[in-house]
Amino acid sequence: MPGGGGVLAVDAAVAGTASGYSSEITFTVVMSCLMAASGGLIFGYDISITGGLTQMQSFLEAFFPEILEKMNNAQQDAYCIFDSQVLTTFVSSLYLAGVFACLVAGHVTRRVGRRNSMLIGASFFFVGAILNCAAVNIYMLVIGRILLGFAVGFTNQSAPVYLAEIAPARWRGAFTSIFHLFLNVGMFVADLVNYRANTIARWGWRLSLGVGIIPAAVILVGAVFIPDSPNSLVLRGKVDEARHSLRRIRGRSADVDAELKDIMHAAEVDSRHKTGAFRRILQREYRPHLVMAIAIPLFFELTGMIVVTLFAPLLFFTIGFTSQKAILGSIITDVVSLAAIMVAALSVDRCGRRYLFILGGGVLLVCLVAMTWIFGAELGTNGGKAMPRPYAVAVVALVCVFVAGFGVSWGPLKWIIPSEIFPLEVRSAGQSMSESISLTLTFVQTQSFLAMLCSFKFGSFAYNAAWVVVMTAFIIFFLPETKGVPIEAMGAVWARHWYWKRFVKPVPAPEPDKQADGRLQT
Repeated sequence: MPGGGGVLAVDAAVAGTASGYSSEITFTVVMSCLMAASGGLIFGYDISITGGLTQMQSFLEAFFPEILEKMNNAQQDAYCIFDSQVLTTFVSSLYLAGVFACLVAGHVTRRVGRRNSMLIGASFFFVGAILNCAAVNIYMLVIGRILLGFAVGFTNQSAPVYLAEIAPARWRGAFTSIFHLFLNVGMFVADLVNYRANTIARWGWRLSLGVGIIPAAVILVGAVFIPDSPNSLVLRGKVDEARHSLRRIRGRSADVDAELKDIMHAAEVDSRHKTGAFRRILQREYRPHLVMAIAIPLFFELTGMIVVTLFAPLLFFTIGFTSQKAILGSIITDVVSLAAIMVAALSVDRCGRRYLFILGGGVLLVCLVAMTWIFGAELGTNGGKAMPRPYAVAVVALVCVFVAGFGVSWGPLKWIIPSEIFPLEVRSAGQSMSESISLTLTFVQTQSFLAMLCSFKFGSFAYNAAWVVVMTAFIIFFLPETKGVPIEAMGAVWARHWYWKRFVKPVPAPEPDKQADGRLQT
């Protein structure tokens, strides 16, 4: 198959490297991964809490009374109820701030380490959540969202890479997918909070925004106690600390010399480069990494999942659900998503990344085409008629299947692939670029989706369906399989791919007489 590049093709190239690595799952690695992945929990909470807030009566009374009037207007076009530039600015300001923070975080993380970058993000989360909860006008809300965006930029840049670097190679996909699992746990908790807060008059919205302070405080304290990744420490010249960190992560009895030696070799390669990481990734030899840094987040945003994650309650309200039932429908999709991600975590290191991408693409395509037909046939182009109950139930079912397909494919793999494919010398820059592109596209979509739904009607779903076809074809032809490959031996995957091998220079193996003696060889 074109683009196959499965692990069988690279086993010979990486077997020698992987054989010396410990695959033991220790208490330290589990707790460190859980703490790092908790950044996803707050990100998910912030994503989903806005979906419920934007149709919550107490919130709209306080900040958007004109939307509340449209909701109570029986003659209002259902597609256009929530078409408000101020409302979309509140939602999307987080993502615009996140783009800026991601680009800055790439440099900061390289200098201060993955763990300290996560601490910076947790601090922004804490302050932003307090400001949002105490808001008395739209300006405080937007400033709070901007601080949350800074937090997202730092944690989304550092946490997935941290997870990929400390996880045993054999289980890297499962451990990295924990970030997306926690992201969806955050969304689930947000919808539960919104479901209760929606019944509280006047101050219910403060409860929704205030609960985010609790996990932010826990992460701020907990991140202090986890070790930094050995890869990050070696990159900063702290080899002895890296050895100590690796022993904590792999277990006191584990032989860490082989893994440390490969990390040091990767750092040596980095030290030979004169140009900065962002300039370096534009060079020809990093062409596959650059393409993936752009394509994976681009396609992720074009799956149509933005409809379900941010605006699920609004979508359900559009098809005729009450405000409370709309939030309940969102809770149902959260449960489906969590189940799907658990399936993905158990299968990603067995079935491989490509298989899950292709399977999920097929499911997403079927659901988007079906939703296009139902919205077009039953809601019409003017949004002036109510959708019959059987078709409304069918939309909820399709959304659940869509979420399941996304949860086993693009959801977790969007975090796994960028975190594991970049060489050490461009890893921070590559992850920063990937996440900043993702947040930029999320900003554009949150700014435009409600207007797009108002203008394009059911055609919005057909637009995403077309993109699913394109992205699935891209995966088939251009993404090699990376399961089970040690993170510092990933060059062999690209060097053997039918297309990318023309760009990649095979990295020479470290000389046998070089030992991990605490000094970088130059």
